[in-house]
Amino acid sequence: MVWHARLQLDYRLEAERCVARYEHSGPLRILQSLYPEGDGICHNVLVHPPGGLVGGDTLSLNITVGSGAHGLITTPGATRFYRSEGPVATQETSLTLKEGARLEWLPLEAICYDACHAVNRLRLQLAPGAQCLGWDVTALGLPHAQLPFLKGSLEQHLEIPGVWLERGTLRANDQRLMNGPTGLDGNRCLATLFFASGTPWSRADKEALLDMARATLKDHTLATTAGATSPNTRTLVLRVLAPTVEPAMQLLRAVRKQWRTHAWQLTGQDPRIWAM
Repeated sequence: MVWHARLQLDYRLEAERCVARYEHSGPLRILQSLYPEGDGICHNVLVHPPGGLVGGDTLSLNITVGSGAHGLITTPGATRFYRSEGPVATQETSLTLKEGARLEWLPLEAICYDACHAVNRLRLQLAPGAQCLGWDVTALGLPHAQLPFLKGSLEQHLEIPGVWLERGTLRANDQRLMNGPTGLDGNRCLATLFFASGTPWSRADKEALLDMARATLKDHTLATTAGATSPNTRTLVLRVLAPTVEPAMQLLRAVRKQWRTHAWQLTGQDPRIWAM
């Protein structure tokens, strides 16, 4: 039995309060809206009750943030792509931000179990003045449980149409990629933090944000396998390779707080569910 789930989530300002409205089909929904930072920022937890995807499953998320609204989305646990006899499990996420909107897209990691066949696509559309601060974290296998990623594949796709595109396929049997010094070099966690804007960053802001990330990297245990860059005038990217998820996520959270504080003059508020 396969699951096909869809969620349409819309943030909008109503009487100076950011509210979330949603429709769903299948096992995909959000929990109650929370306001730990006041009415202007709506925090939500995205829940997929089955807990993972098997071959043939599809998750489709369409998130729209209205003008001037600010939403934050995270998950209570990892997304799991389980082993498959052949069919592909697919997660597709579309983020659309209207003028002056802000979105924080902060799901926990996606775990690729041995012999999975997975596709994970994220696509952003940003109007002028809109900004999206988010990340994508992938774990290949379960090193702590001695369950390595030996078979299977993951197709990864991150895109801002016409602005930024990162796309590739990871195959577990590609030893040059998985273990070569110019590939993953034995690391099994890939993480990307991005800060995308619908309007080009000013030179001063771009350099300040990159300097913050690089200063944090300088003394970090992942300093030799991480880097911050700006591939174009509208996107800042921090890329990380790590042996496991925990150090990569710790680094992303630290830089995310710095970028949030500098760009938006907001404290580095963590979603409450991360403390559970």
